[in-house]
Amino acid sequence: MSIREDMPLLVRNEGEWIGEYIYVDNDGNVLDRHQSHLTCRFPTEGEHPYLQTNHYTWADGRTETFDFPATYREHKIWFDTPRLYGYAWEVDATTIVLTWHYKANPQDQLYEMIQLSADGEHRARTWHWFENGEIVKRTIIKEKRIV
Repeated sequence: MSIREDMPLLVRNEGEWIGEYIYVDNDGNVLDRHQSHLTCRFPTEGEHPYLQTNHYTWADGRTETFDFPATYREHKIWFDTPRLYGYAWEVDATTIVLTWHYKANPQDQLYEMIQLSADGEHRARTWHWFENGEIVKRTIIKEKRIV
């Protein structure tokens, strides 16, 4: 099967999304927050059947942009970039789960859950950050489709 046939929920996430990332510690204190603009696409040429670009902007004017090309096998998309490695899979008709490691700290692990609304116009995402097996913070993300 192709990625489009095997991962219909992922395909429903195709497009551009704007939102806000809020990082909180275990007591709920805000550690960081910034705006986001993500683009999820399925190139028809090249070695990566999925490509995501994340652009972040902070209130102080700082920006960062990262590309996340993914391969497809075993009903999952697999990321291996200079920054991180991991994979994502569909759990049900509305939920995708990712697990990944930042290469700078491979002993630490992140888990992400993405829920897409029934109308496909809104996403809720949460990250759980584990260091040495213990949760240390969470990221809360609310997004709206713009394209």
